[in-house]
Amino acid sequence: MLWTIIIIVYLIISFFIVGKLLVNGMRPSKSLAWLLAIFTIPIGGMLLYWMVGRNRRRNKLFTLKDDFTKNLPEPPRSKPTEDLKKHRSLINLIYRNCGYPLTCDNSVKVLRDGQDTFNCIFDALEQAEEHIHIQYYIFEDGTLAERFFNILKTKCEAGVKVRLMYDSVGSFSLDRSYKKRLEDIGVEVGQFLPYRFGKFLASINYRNHRKIVVIDNIIGFTGGINVSDKYLKEDNMLGTWHDTHLKIVGDGTNLLNRIFLTDWYLATNKKVAIPGRKIDKPIERNVPLQIVPSGPDDDFAVMEQVYFSIINKAKKYVYIVNPYIIPNHALLQSLQTAALSGVDVRLLMSSTTDYTVVDWAVRSYFESYLKAGIKVHLQPEGFIHSKIMISDDEIASIGTANLDNRSLHQNYENNAIIYDAALCKEVKENFLNDCKNAVRLTDFDAYHKRGKRRKLLEGAAKLLSPML
Repeated sequence: MLWTIIIIVYLIISFFIVGKLLVNGMRPSKSLAWLLAIFTIPIGGMLLYWMVGRNRRRNKLFTLKDDFTKNLPEPPRSKPTEDLKKHRSLINLIYRNCGYPLTCDNSVKVLRDGQDTFNCIFDALEQAEEHIHIQYYIFEDGTLAERFFNILKTKCEAGVKVRLMYDSVGSFSLDRSYKKRLEDIGVEVGQFLPYRFGKFLASINYRNHRKIVVIDNIIGFTGGINVSDKYLKEDNMLGTWHDTHLKIVGDGTNLLNRIFLTDWYLATNKKVAIPGRKIDKPIERNVPLQIVPSGPDDDFAVMEQVYFSIINKAKKYVYIVNPYIIPNHALLQSLQTAALSGVDVRLLMSSTTDYTVVDWAVRSYFESYLKAGIKVHLQPEGFIHSKIMISDDEIASIGTANLDNRSLHQNYENNAIIYDAALCKEVKENFLNDCKNAVRLTDFDAYHKRGKRRKLLEGAAKLLSPML
């Protein structure tokens, strides 16, 4: 009798989920995959769907976002120059998706790896006079965390308003005593989407992957680097971590501040007005850029559309640096189409990743790349964590978003899209130098003949790629 009741309840819930899948209008292939999981994996398939399968763009996770952003002042907007008109479609795509316009009054510096990046960040923090806003996915105890604490203590004593926010899952290892110490010196601390039992299944899969530092709404930092000592010393498993960050001075910083304050409101329910921007000296060089925020509560997959657009617009080359290149069908097709059309498409990543299953999933696409003429470069030393896409010496994307389903559909991310030839050439030169130290996969036939065990593991991981 008990088993009969359990089966009936299970079937009722299953058919309810089927109805949700049909109403939400998922892609047929994705809907069929979830139906297969639900009806072949008792309980487990249902739980997986509840955690990672629901369409958050129809049922918005945070209705508070619109309530906050609609009261914000219109951000500074630059009129495209004659040189930028060829990028009007991408500029419009970003603006119509998230309301973040083109800004030209900027100075941008590319920062490579942890030591230089944090030295630059700490120097900027020392200059703070009014406010400091800090946001990281991973904020870990260690040397860097203590340096942050010491500087923030000095700044709080000088009357600077400091707000620090971290993701509850990414910063799971951060000791509670550190948060208490920050609060004791006057730092306001926010935890993004803390995992609580009642909301665990509804929220555990939607994380804030952004890295933002804003000082006085004048100096801003963003990119791939988290607060972790593995950027200063070798990781026991992967060696030295390599990454790319940006220092932005100008109107782009105002946009980073908008992202921070919106997330701050979602995390703390506290509204903070965006302070004015006061710059005593003119910007060194006017670099046009757009900041692109994306998240599971957007109407469209913003970063997926941006990456897709950059690849499709390329005429000469597309170079990509990313640790987790697990493209969906649309992005894979765009990469293959570009390569087969004669565009020089190159991918640079580490020879291994920090998660074994993810590594198998990444490698499951190598055969498709090689067959289409996409050049794959694997760095054997250290771990490349940068998220870069550059095209035709005209467009560079640097930020937090990987080329996987989690970044494109489930995480809160932000990238800077830069329309500047000099910066693009600098990033391209770094890319080509890094490729010289990497191993290029060239023999499609040899890779196609790899062992059946590897193919099996890669194929199984590929099936899980929508959840990675």
